[in-house]
Amino acid sequence: MPPALLALALAAFGIGTTEFVMMGVLPEVAATFGVDIPTAGNLITAYAIGVVIGAPLITASCARMSRKTLLRAMMALFVLGNLLFAVSPNVQVGMLFRFLAGLPHGAFFGAGAIVAAGLVDENRRARAISRMFVGLTLANVVGVPLGTMLGQRVGWRATFVVVALIGVVALGAIQLLVPETPQPKGAGFRSELAAFRRPQVWLALAIVTFGLGGTFATMSYIAPMLTDVSGFASSSVTPLLALAGIGMTAGVLVGGRLADRALMPGMYASLALLGVVLGLFTLTANSKIGAMVTLMAIGFAGFLIGPMVQTRVMQKAGGSPSMVSAAVQSGFNVANSIGAYLGGMVIAGGFGLLAPNVVGALLSAIGLALAILSGTMDRRDARPSLPARGGDDEPLALPAAAH
Repeated sequence: MPPALLALALAAFGIGTTEFVMMGVLPEVAATFGVDIPTAGNLITAYAIGVVIGAPLITASCARMSRKTLLRAMMALFVLGNLLFAVSPNVQVGMLFRFLAGLPHGAFFGAGAIVAAGLVDENRRARAISRMFVGLTLANVVGVPLGTMLGQRVGWRATFVVVALIGVVALGAIQLLVPETPQPKGAGFRSELAAFRRPQVWLALAIVTFGLGGTFATMSYIAPMLTDVSGFASSSVTPLLALAGIGMTAGVLVGGRLADRALMPGMYASLALLGVVLGLFTLTANSKIGAMVTLMAIGFAGFLIGPMVQTRVMQKAGGSPSMVSAAVQSGFNVANSIGAYLGGMVIAGGFGLLAPNVVGALLSAIGLALAILSGTMDRRDARPSLPARGGDDEPLALPAAAH
């Protein structure tokens, strides 16, 4: 594995930790600011809004910047946002700084995925992307539990100071290990925006929105499912979520290999598997062992799709992949919002705590239908006289592989 991927994975670990650890320290944050839990929950929403807005805007405004410079700038902004949040005097200022911390998220992963793909040969690009995203999944296994423990014992402000320090280390690693990767000739706002005229790009973004929306419909309400249905103690929720994180890590790694070998068949299989395990959870949640096994399977299937969609959208963007690559992170956060909203709606409607699993299975089925439509369009557009990667599948403009 090229050393540069370690730097990208470390940065992804820091970003993943700051995104998800807020859920673990939310009671402590609410107590410090003197607000109730739902009000403090707006700090999670503020970060997600920052991701959705920052991904396209920052990528567009930095379209002519070298990708290494963009990565360094995003990590510097990440460090600043977390340090400022750590000293926030009230929840209103805290929401502003959480928004600031979320702004670089999408642009970093968008540029990072392109850099990672450019470090290796063409037949290993999805695996390289998956290595970077392992940092994001490991945040759920290591970063979030440790950050939650630190926040409960020392104070949540210490948690975000440590997260900022991880960002400083990652910034130094990027400076030392990531090679310079200038933008291709002709890169700019117009060329990046032109990629969104391709229907296949929108289909790929819709697949991640609905497919991962299914995962979040369940994961948003996993704590009450585990305690009220499966019968676990509340103190067991954190290690159980780490178990899901192990499944996510395995899913990202396997998804990278599948994407390099059989992208669309792998996408069909992963979305079908996700729908099945989400549906099964309505049954297995009544058993502690069944819940544990299925929870790991949900993490695995839910993140199996990640490297595939990232690779697919970069392929379909042709020679201007930066903005659409960043837009995947916007789709990821929209999926989070849609899944959480629909899952909460069926619970509020009196269908029970397990109802979000059915919603998740249905959203995954929509994602699978969209993937099949995308594959059908590929076959329709194929011409015997053209290479296999014709039409929207223009060669991805990436730096030569580093050996």
